[in-house]
Amino acid sequence: MHTNTDKPLIIQSDGSLLLEVMSEVATDARDMILPFTELVKSPEYVHTYRITPLSLWNAAATGIGADEVMARLKAFSRYEVPQSVHFRVKDAFARWNAVQLHPGPDRDHLAVCIDSPVLLAEIVAKPGIKEFLCQPSDAQGFCIPRGMRGRFKHYLIKVGYPVNDLVGFDPGEPLELALRDPSLAGAPFALRQYQNEAADNFWAGGGPSGGQGIVVLPCGSGKTIVGLGVMARARTHTLIICTNVAAVHQWRDELLDKTNLEAEYIGEYTGAIKEIRPVNITTYQMLTYRKTRHAPFEHMQLLMALNWGLVVYDEVHVLPAPVFRATTEIQAKRRLGLTATLIREDGLEEDTFSLVGPKCYDVPWKELELKGFIAEAVCREIRLPLTPAQARAYSAADDRGQFRIAAENFYKERVIREILQEHTDESILVIGQYLTQLKRIAAGLNAPVITGATPNGKRDLLYQAFRRGELPVLVVSKVANYAIDLPDASVAIQVSGSFGSRQEEAQRLGRILRPKQRLSTFYTLVSRHTVEEDFAHKRQVFLAEQGYRYRIEEWSRDDLNA
Repeated sequence: MHTNTDKPLIIQSDGSLLLEVMSEVATDARDMILPFTELVKSPEYVHTYRITPLSLWNAAATGIGADEVMARLKAFSRYEVPQSVHFRVKDAFARWNAVQLHPGPDRDHLAVCIDSPVLLAEIVAKPGIKEFLCQPSDAQGFCIPRGMRGRFKHYLIKVGYPVNDLVGFDPGEPLELALRDPSLAGAPFALRQYQNEAADNFWAGGGPSGGQGIVVLPCGSGKTIVGLGVMARARTHTLIICTNVAAVHQWRDELLDKTNLEAEYIGEYTGAIKEIRPVNITTYQMLTYRKTRHAPFEHMQLLMALNWGLVVYDEVHVLPAPVFRATTEIQAKRRLGLTATLIREDGLEEDTFSLVGPKCYDVPWKELELKGFIAEAVCREIRLPLTPAQARAYSAADDRGQFRIAAENFYKERVIREILQEHTDESILVIGQYLTQLKRIAAGLNAPVITGATPNGKRDLLYQAFRRGELPVLVVSKVANYAIDLPDASVAIQVSGSFGSRQEEAQRLGRILRPKQRLSTFYTLVSRHTVEEDFAHKRQVFLAEQGYRYRIEEWSRDDLNA
């Protein structure tokens, strides 16, 4: 087999790619393969990527072709590219453009065009396809009702054929929105290069191939700014959906600070305030609110209330099922998803692809860290025993009880005090899952605690005091996992979490990744010889895969009782 030891890429027949980071051309190779692969892990010396149908369809949606993919692989591959990878790439790209969606013969229908009679017969024979057919098929395809645009795309990707949606979008009501001129008086402001690239990739010139997609950027790198950049390109009425009310207020503040919009053009639609304005900001919780389990979603009509030209899904990876379903009905609107990681523990990344749009921009966390756009961070896991009484209770408990006992290990409070002594001049977040534990920790530290029951007004005041340095320590529940801008936080102590969720780990690390002069430290406290170790290992692997240094320390009872 022909080899070239100067090339950094080893391509395996299962579609995985190993990239040797120490190679002089490793950066060039990474940049070449990133658009059509998924990063699996990126520890110190060898990064692993994976070619999947979804990653190849993401590339196809940005205009990259199968020949270009193969050329890039061959340019950096140490060995011959396996034949199975040739087939995988060819098949995925053939499926990408095999089914196209076009404007129909009238305003009520859309035309489905299929590139071969054989594939047409295969799709028409699929179980469940009949609900979409409103006219008999001919040699080129068939028509579907315009209102089934989203459901049809969702159905087709489940049977292995992503729909190339070329119908285009309603422009929405126009809005004279522009980014604030950086040359004007005030704090300097301009999009960073990667933020501009992300907005450009999404917009794609405003044509039918643009205006739907997901931007993946690390926490702290300015995903909100990318959203503003897209809004400045769209210049239309916009609906922004966030994870919580604090994020609603942050979006409003950024719009007022960095665009030409006046306050009367920006509406808040939350439990406390219900405004309808040209730019409206709401929460997923608000859209999915209903009085009883079987009652209608009272506020879901907000998605249809005005002639929105753009819908922005902040933290799109948490998109709840009812909003997913509603999104199937608003395919005529441009849709932007923003997230730090597309990982979903339920494996529904394909749903996000078909209903919101393909991934249109991604950049490795460590690349932005090296350039100073996010903070350098180290991860420290401290393993400690249970107290004797808790150890006895643990041995007699069921699975759920064991997890909670391990999470609420009383020794963790002693370790927190030790960590605080090590970081006396820093802003520290203590993050956990169980409210009784968090309230006990907060009382012991004489620090405030924010939970889901904390009124939004009080939350905002506490966040502001923390930003100003008036509160050195803030204890928070998982309500602070998402979209909270605390730029000076440089230490996070995770005392308990959600069963090893990689998504949660990324978000919690993100609380301390805002750019700053000092090194950030992310602590995780784990009860030794319990189920917590298994879940911690899953989170540890995820962080190591992103390239973060991870140090494990073991503390004994003697250490804790000293």
